[in-house]
Amino acid sequence: MVITAAQVNELRQKTGAGMMDCKKALTEAEGDFEKAVEILRKKGAAVASKRAEKSANEGLVLTKISDDKQTGVIVEVNCETDFVAKSVDFINFADEVLNTVFSLKPENVDDLITKSPKVKELQTNVMGKVGEKIEISRLAIENAPDGEIADYVHLGSKLGVLVKFDNVANAKDAFSGIGKDIAMQVAAMKPVCVYREEVPKDIIEKEMDIYKELARKEGKPEQILEKIANGRLNKFYQENCLVEQAFIKDNTKSVGDLLKEFNSKQGSQIKISLFRRFHLGDENK
Repeated sequence: MVITAAQVNELRQKTGAGMMDCKKALTEAEGDFEKAVEILRKKGAAVASKRAEKSANEGLVLTKISDDKQTGVIVEVNCETDFVAKSVDFINFADEVLNTVFSLKPENVDDLITKSPKVKELQTNVMGKVGEKIEISRLAIENAPDGEIADYVHLGSKLGVLVKFDNVANAKDAFSGIGKDIAMQVAAMKPVCVYREEVPKDIIEKEMDIYKELARKEGKPEQILEKIANGRLNKFYQENCLVEQAFIKDNTKSVGDLLKEFNSKQGSQIKISLFRRFHLGDENK
């Protein structure tokens, strides 16, 4: 039977699939529109199955903040190549994921799929169109009822950050610039945590062992190895704990100093509560 251009265009409008794929699906379905839609969906599922073992380390990291700045969302959506990551189909899918997470507030990716079957359907359709593995690797939602969420996405959307601040109510108008600067700090300097008290015990023990061994190899006496190691551990804190890091816009002060100065000037008690830092390909997903 003859498949018309109008039929192909109608199917393309409904599914977003390519012209040739639509024509092939309609031909296989002998002009049955709904059957052609199903064929295209199965093609997406087949691509998903075929690409299951492939690595999907490209993609986008996106953030969204509520108008009152008290809710923030960050998502990472992955594909296999940077070429697909820049495609309209993938970008539109990533935006749909972000907006759905913002709207439904799922606990995790599995909960997102449960709450929104539409996202799973779109994911399958996009895989069918681009021929690559597409996955939603992680998401996070933060709420600051008495504070503010600041975000930052680095150029290219490969790296994104959310930072939660508490006790912002009395200084909201003046704070937004500093909040953004501290989010940029997290992106640039990759802190392990906010405060030294939050550094995991196993990391501290590992660092101490390394510092003692280095001092031992330098010929330092055994009885002062602990003191030397503690001194070097303080340097570790300064490099890896957000509030102790040198501020990227003025290295004569720390991030903690920046906040202290602001609080003193504004009569506020703003505190950094936590941060989320998503970078494509991070191992700690």
